Amino acid sequence: MSDVTTAEFNEEGKYLRKVRSFVLREGRLTKGQAVAMEQQWPLMGLDYSPEPLDLAKVFGREADTVLEIGFGMGASLVEMAKAAPELNFIGIEVHKPGVGACLADAAEAGVTNLRVFHHDAIEVLENSILPGSLARVQLFFPDPWHKKRHHKRRIVQPEFAQTIRNCLKIGGVFHLATDWENYSEHMLEVMSAASGYKNQSSNNDFVPRPDHRPLTKFEARGHRLGHGVWDLMFERCE
Repeated sequence: MSDVTTAEFNEEGKYLRKVRSFVLREGRLTKGQAVAMEQQWPLMGLDYSPEPLDLAKVFGREADTVLEIGFGMGASLVEMAKAAPELNFIGIEVHKPGVGACLADAAEAGVTNLRVFHHDAIEVLENSILPGSLARVQLFFPDPWHKKRHHKRRIVQPEFAQTIRNCLKIGGVFHLATDWENYSEHMLEVMSAASGYKNQSSNNDFVPRPDHRPLTKFEARGHRLGHGVWDLMFERCE
């Protein structure tokens, strides 16, 4: 489970834009992670710039692009990229050991359709992604901030939903997943009220885990213990 962003929100869930409102979490890298950062960053790393990316130039081709916010150690993101070579993948993570681990796994797997940011997710989404350019945005198991007084810190808020919508092309999908039932209800409430989206669930609530989202070891263990996981998929319709 990953802190997807270190951005802060006020009591109304409004994103606080501060000068350097976040700190990149360096952490202690293993030798393998450090080597991967040195060797693979020039190939797969994306340095943050306030100018929008030219995705065709970044990937050397025209293809639908999937972006994941807060990929943790990157194992499932690498698995997804390997399983769908026809798609482009971008991952964002503030925790440097996670970035190193992801780069190491990607190199070992021979994945070439993945690029990563070591940066704050909201700044990337607002500045580095061309509006209407993404086919899917993924937010899997974000920090649930389970104490009620901390709910305002949850990344899924009305303004955030519109930031994502702006990045998606028409027909593009925002895919969320959480293993906290209370957060799933919060996500459903925020996304159902967000303009410009339609729920892909036939019951207007949750969807079964789609094939493209790998079952993590953590999640499989939770299933055995009877814990639930909730997936939501909302399509940009306007």
